[in-house]
Amino acid sequence: MILSKANLSHIKTGDIQLPGAGTFDLPEKVLQFGTGVLLRGLPEYFIDKANKAGVFNGRVVVVKSTAKGSADNFDLQDSLYTIAVRGIENGQKTEENIISSAIIRVINAATAWNDVLRVACSEDLEIVISNTTEAGIELTDDNIHLSPPNSFPGKLLSVLYERYKRFGGDEHRGLIILPTELISDNGKVLKKIVFALAEQNNLEPDFLSWLERANTFCNTLVDRIVPGKPDKEMSTKLEEDLGYSDELLIIAESYKLWAIEGDETVKRALSFAEVDSGVIIVPDIALFKELKLRLLNGSHTLTCGVAILAGYETVNTAMTDALFSEFITNMLQRNLCPGIPYPVDAEQASQFSSNVLDRFRNPFIRHQWISISSNYTLKIKMRVVPILLRYYEIFNLVPEYISFGFAAYLLIMRSEERGANFEGKSPGGIYKIDDENARYYSNLWVSAKSLGELVTTSLSNVQLWGADLSVLPGFAESVKGYLETIQEVGVVEAMKRINSKR
Repeated sequence: MILSKANLSHIKTGDIQLPGAGTFDLPEKVLQFGTGVLLRGLPEYFIDKANKAGVFNGRVVVVKSTAKGSADNFDLQDSLYTIAVRGIENGQKTEENIISSAIIRVINAATAWNDVLRVACSEDLEIVISNTTEAGIELTDDNIHLSPPNSFPGKLLSVLYERYKRFGGDEHRGLIILPTELISDNGKVLKKIVFALAEQNNLEPDFLSWLERANTFCNTLVDRIVPGKPDKEMSTKLEEDLGYSDELLIIAESYKLWAIEGDETVKRALSFAEVDSGVIIVPDIALFKELKLRLLNGSHTLTCGVAILAGYETVNTAMTDALFSEFITNMLQRNLCPGIPYPVDAEQASQFSSNVLDRFRNPFIRHQWISISSNYTLKIKMRVVPILLRYYEIFNLVPEYISFGFAAYLLIMRSEERGANFEGKSPGGIYKIDDENARYYSNLWVSAKSLGELVTTSLSNVQLWGADLSVLPGFAESVKGYLETIQEVGVVEAMKRINSKR
């Protein structure tokens, strides 16, 4: 039995949250660009939850903008899909099965752009959501009168211009625009591009005035791991438990955050925030960006080299090792939390770091360390170096776990050129280095006359780090010491030794 509107009454298990009776009569209040699993597992999770509680009372029209993939399964399943929430909260496994009816239909932009423009003219429409990848938010030489325009900003501008014309510039008919692409200040960036496109397309001044006064572009931050459809073994088990087949089924971790910059007007329109504390609407989301960037992303980055050298394949398998779990816990508590370069309450940072550890232990999420090591150097620069510098400002001491992470990074970046690739070797086998500085380090490991020279040359490279890290008192010596220890006794024994320090 396939999941569909007609088959809902045949689903007998009591472990599934089903759509409410009036769900299918709700109006189209949201226009969404993107069919990806993150949108289905986060914004639509909140919208569906609110609809079930009788709060938001609106559904989502999805625009499929790319040629990749098919919308056939949405049509076959009446746009219903299952969210299987699996995670760890306060050390305990959590499970939740939800049939989401947040989506009402999917429109293919390439073949039915006029249908999208008809939605733009709807009196019910209030919100636009997007996730078109970070590359999707960029300024191009686009013609918004094409059917459809080529770029996402072009499509959005076309929608807004059509709405402006339909309602005669009514300032009460503007939209709230929520980009979820992972770029800093995504709302501000998108707004700037949309205005630039409007000028490129010689749109009238009155429209530009309406665009500014009537519409709200919000900066947002999304944080939830949504791997998408599970592997075959897990899919088979889930479908047996659920009693139906679902080609759109997705796995999502239990942790969820959607931070949105907005005022009281935005808060009233986004009423789905009332039903879940995972939606946070505040005037400034910088705190949430810092917590995520430094504690979640920063700890991933600092430990990926350690994990690869220890032979771990995925994050959750590494966390089953008490030694590694203690190592990353100490790193968070002793170095990363105290060094966040932003005013943050210590208790809030501690709670966030506890959530991070729960997320890393999630047995249902298979996050590979080698994938995390992609663009290793840039990630350290953006995520870790600001913590390192702030830690020195506060304590003027070596943050030992950060220097250990740097040592592991240097060892991981030791490689040999193999055709078009640079490859390193760890206990887990041969790995490819996906980093634009792979050649630099391959050459440096050959040319450096000593480990001390290797470490100092790397740390003093301002082009890599944005600062000369070799001048930080004791840091280069500490990195060199841990690099020697890892080479002499292995990373596992080196972790034991640093964990024993107090």
